[in-house]
Amino acid sequence: MASSKTKTLLIYKYLVDYSDENNPLSTTDLIDYLMKDGMFCERKSIYADIAVLKSVGFDIVRTYSPKKGFFLASRKFELPEVRLLIDAVTSAGFITPNKTKRLVEKLETLVSKNQAEELVSQVYIDSETKCDNEEIYYVIDALNDAIISKKQVTFKYKRRNIDKENKKSYTEKTFTVSPYALIWEDDHYYLVCNNAKYDNFMNLRLDRMKKVEKLDDDARCVEEISEYKGSFDVADYASKMFNMFSGVNSKVELLCDLELREEIMDRFGAKIPLTAVDTDHFKTTIDAAVSDGLVSWIMTFGDKIKVIEPESLAKSVKEKAKSIAALY
Repeated sequence: MASSKTKTLLIYKYLVDYSDENNPLSTTDLIDYLMKDGMFCERKSIYADIAVLKSVGFDIVRTYSPKKGFFLASRKFELPEVRLLIDAVTSAGFITPNKTKRLVEKLETLVSKNQAEELVSQVYIDSETKCDNEEIYYVIDALNDAIISKKQVTFKYKRRNIDKENKKSYTEKTFTVSPYALIWEDDHYYLVCNNAKYDNFMNLRLDRMKKVEKLDDDARCVEEISEYKGSFDVADYASKMFNMFSGVNSKVELLCDLELREEIMDRFGAKIPLTAVDTDHFKTTIDAAVSDGLVSWIMTFGDKIKVIEPESLAKSVKEKAKSIAALY
């Protein structure tokens, strides 16, 4: 016969699995669940178990309308938080369809089964945009371990081939790099690292990596290839990247249409300086890595952004515009 302690734990489990504000469990419900698990009890003992659970800190609320019963009012994650996590997982291109499904199922356990069913009905997984690298968890774990221990890593990096017959094939290249950080950007996961042949950073996608191995060789000091002192500044680096293209950091002055003020603040933060030029335009200065990614970002706004400085960037935008126009 199961002990009273087991009964108390089972009641807590039922409240976790089946109760929420819209679906309280009555004492009859709890007794029925206990009977299915081979336990028989009196109604008054249910109240005693609820009191014990509340005394150790569980936020169990008794409700009388529209239905009498008890429900677990506080969980580690609220329903909107779980919704956000599920949306992030389903949109992440570096998580395979199989791992996406399993991870979503785990996230569903953070809410009641009734709430989980409502969430599942809204979940859509686009397998076409997902990677097929089932090693991705191992890749993340191995790279994280190497970053913490400041060791070099080696791995195979896969790229899709392009051929006239449109056959799906790939080429693999072996990389040995010093790893510094993992960054999630535009629904892809990137490793910021350094190839010893060059004095700069490179960004490589994790979903294209396989057979990651940590080496005994120490990673290259970040001071040797950047302005960072002591450690790599992930937030600073990410804020200066556009589409994860590496480049030389520079002060960039932009002339923008007034209607772009919200988009500029969304991209660079509310503290960015916005200086009025006239009733329709403002100027701003940003710190950014000058690269093809920055050129592409500027061009998405058409004639609503003009590069003032540096001149080299303005020239690159102009040349890109000419090359696009030449296609048509």
